[in-house]
Amino acid sequence: MGVQFLSEEWAQEATKVLNEHSGFASAIANVDLSLQFKVTDSPSGEVDYHFVMGGGNATVALGETEDADVIVANNYDTAVAISKGDLNTQAAFMTGKLKVSGNLAKLMMHQAALTSFASAVEPMEVDY
Repeated sequence: MGVQFLSEEWAQEATKVLNEHSGFASAIANVDLSLQFKVTDSPSGEVDYHFVMGGGNATVALGETEDADVIVANNYDTAVAISKGDLNTQAAFMTGKLKVSGNLAKLMMHQAALTSFASAVEPMEVDY
């Protein structure tokens, strides 16, 4: 049995997996980026979580972070599809399923780190 998507346990497990993944650690070695996610329509209502990379470490945690570089908003179904790898984030953005605001230039500068995120968390057992 896995961790429940968007739960405290999921955030803790994602943080652990990311920081133990050598490829991800290499990808974020010089990255300073914070992303705030807002997921609507989840079984428990709106869920806010953030993903912060800096100093060679990554943190995923529920709640809001101050001064996020980028804010990403989507509904639960879109978040699940992206998490499962069934939907590409670029496709979700282009079709309006994913709204992004903030420092988009900084986000684009760190695409390699975000791509590494997906492969690093792939082995996680997640319940949706």
